[in-house]
Amino acid sequence: MIRIGHARDIHRLEENNRPFVLGGIKIPFEKGNVSHSDGDCLYHALAESLMGALALGDLGKMFPDNDDRFLNMDSSIIVKKVMNIVRNKGYHVMNIDASIVLEKPKLKDYIDDMRKNIAILLDVDISRVSVKAQTNEKVGEIGKNEAIECFSTVLLGRD
Repeated sequence: MIRIGHARDIHRLEENNRPFVLGGIKIPFEKGNVSHSDGDCLYHALAESLMGALALGDLGKMFPDNDDRFLNMDSSIIVKKVMNIVRNKGYHVMNIDASIVLEKPKLKDYIDDMRKNIAILLDVDISRVSVKAQTNEKVGEIGKNEAIECFSTVLLGRD
């Protein structure tokens, strides 16, 4: 049996003295993510796509943003907790395809490291992890560099 999950996550970007974290990497940038956790938009989309594949609801159900236990939490912990559920239900990740929509900073120098980080978290070969980045052509809040948006689609297989 296979299951497919898809998710989207969006975060505001502000000059707020918080690091800009994406795909587990702190990227030099004058703005930081606005979020209850560390704001790693890519990891949030990834975790929610895993949850969606197994009909577990959305990220806020498991990690509510009004719960101080998750305040400033490293989002890799979120992905690890969700992956434990995936494994306990007898599934494994067959592949993941993720997209980042962001005007700046440019991400080409970080994509391979993001793929490696995700492969480690999901316990898969890096060849099963796709991460792409694109701009929003200066349109809307993303185009004005006020937000970041990430999408994730995952295919799970039964062990």
